[in-house]
Amino acid sequence: MLSFKPAGDTGLLVTVAETASDAANDRVIALDHAVTAAQIDGVLETIPALVNLMVHFDPLVTDHAALEAATRALFPLPEMAAQDTRTHVIPVCYDAELCPDLLATAKATGLSIDAVIDAHSSARLRVSMYGFAPGYAYLSGLPPNLHVPRKTTALRDVPKGSVLIAGGQSILTPLTMPTGWNIIGRSPAEVIQDDKFLFNVGDTVTFTRVARPDLPERLQV
Repeated sequence: MLSFKPAGDTGLLVTVAETASDAANDRVIALDHAVTAAQIDGVLETIPALVNLMVHFDPLVTDHAALEAATRALFPLPEMAAQDTRTHVIPVCYDAELCPDLLATAKATGLSIDAVIDAHSSARLRVSMYGFAPGYAYLSGLPPNLHVPRKTTALRDVPKGSVLIAGGQSILTPLTMPTGWNIIGRSPAEVIQDDKFLFNVGDTVTFTRVARPDLPERLQV
């Protein structure tokens, strides 16, 4: 599947698949890299998501039809190369006092708390997209035995650095913010770093368990 849809006066939404999958996300990322490398006149920004790529452009330089033609010319897309992505190992403390939903997650999945921690820290997750808030990276690929729904009521002022899960995804919160996801860890990792984010879409993320005393003092409460 390949479709092009105008998104206002300055955007073109390119969809490469009907349903989300790693293969679809690979195509989106490959297209993102190809559009960037092609330096198409008028393109200002690209935003990759699960199955589509938003391309923002300067309407004084190009238009929807010209941009669609230039983008179509990039197909077939090259396969993603290993050097295009990075692997990040993120420290996480799973201390129960810092993780208000760890016990509930264990009960919901039928696992012990240690089994929940082992399953989460052994998963290799993919940065599928950014959304909702600056630095809010959706990490897909949680094992099925950790799939739990979001909570029915959101919690306010969830600390920055909280590690969340819901469905097949995990998130490392970049800011103090509300969430209805399940809080199962706390990390000192900084997602927002000056003028860039820690992760790129397509990167791999794994979590490694650390003890509470290893966290900065500001994160131990």
